[in-house]
Amino acid sequence: METTKRPIRVIAFYLPQYHPIPENDQWWGKGFTEWTNVGNAKPLFRGHYQPRVPADLGYYDLRLPQTRIEQAEMAKKYGVEGFCYWHYWFGNGRQLLERPFKEVLESGQPDYPFCLSWANHSWDDKQFSKDGTRRILIEQLYPGEKDDIEHFNTVLPAFKDSRHITVDGKPIFMIYNPFELPNAQKFITLWQQLAVKNGLKGIHFIAHTYNVKDIGSLRELGFDSVNIVRLFDFFKQDFSIIEKFHMKLMRIIFKKGRLVEYSRAAKFFTGNEDRNPDYYPTIIPNWDHSPRSGRNGHILIHSTPKKFENHVLRTFENVIHKDSDRRIVFLKSWNEWAEGNYMEPDLKFGLSYLEALDNALREFSDSEKSMH
Repeated sequence: METTKRPIRVIAFYLPQYHPIPENDQWWGKGFTEWTNVGNAKPLFRGHYQPRVPADLGYYDLRLPQTRIEQAEMAKKYGVEGFCYWHYWFGNGRQLLERPFKEVLESGQPDYPFCLSWANHSWDDKQFSKDGTRRILIEQLYPGEKDDIEHFNTVLPAFKDSRHITVDGKPIFMIYNPFELPNAQKFITLWQQLAVKNGLKGIHFIAHTYNVKDIGSLRELGFDSVNIVRLFDFFKQDFSIIEKFHMKLMRIIFKKGRLVEYSRAAKFFTGNEDRNPDYYPTIIPNWDHSPRSGRNGHILIHSTPKKFENHVLRTFENVIHKDSDRRIVFLKSWNEWAEGNYMEPDLKFGLSYLEALDNALREFSDSEKSMH
């Protein structure tokens, strides 16, 4: 699948939890997938868009190669350079939800760029017990160097694949919880050594963070760059005490969730820090966590494709001056349906969000041409 060069490198996070696995069957019931949460969602207030219903691709099963090919063809058509698959390695060789990417890797299809983000966190049941704790379903462990080497060898075929997304010729590898690593510097050094030993130029390590203040510390740990997700920054900066009290009242007393206007929140989704060549911002089409968290979830309201396009344009403005290899913007997300956070077509908006992304890319492509 030939990829057309775009002015910005948009890489979309990709959730593989759209196929049943024995563990989810045990924890949540036979046949559970992410679609279970999506289909069970209920509107919490007048005008609340729930449940969300997929359109063109339907309630797909990621065990089907044709589904994965159709996703890639759609993403490519509208300017997404590749998918960043969430990768689950819990230690001692334990993986979950690895089948879709494993089949992509082994089959060579779709012929579409990819990278990995290690979602290094424990899974819990998201239901609080009487003593206020959560039941851990599977714990994220860090057994030590032997496991780190096994982990590297497991992902090495992906690093060597010609489809793997690179920066400076080095395959990208993101870590979701960088501060959770017992010794991030040691881990990064080990993997860099193993990469060179196996014929690679090295690895381009990206730290994922929600806090701009963490950037300096993460760079000191040895990360090459930082992916900034400012999804909740606006809660810290843009509300008075009275507004915060009102939101809490609506969430706790009236059970409506924590509601915020998308256009108001989106003002904080990009910032001057994104102009740094080693900082990769995140574009966010929407957010509604209520299918997973119920009435206590954060919900952005009144998102539209046009508002999303305006947010994308502001973000692109902060990265267009960089060297072409580092004009990276992560898209959160391609298919996080239970977070209301997806680009795939639904019955309400169809392809409009993808068209909005394509419009923004074309606008910057035209501006680049005029500069030359």
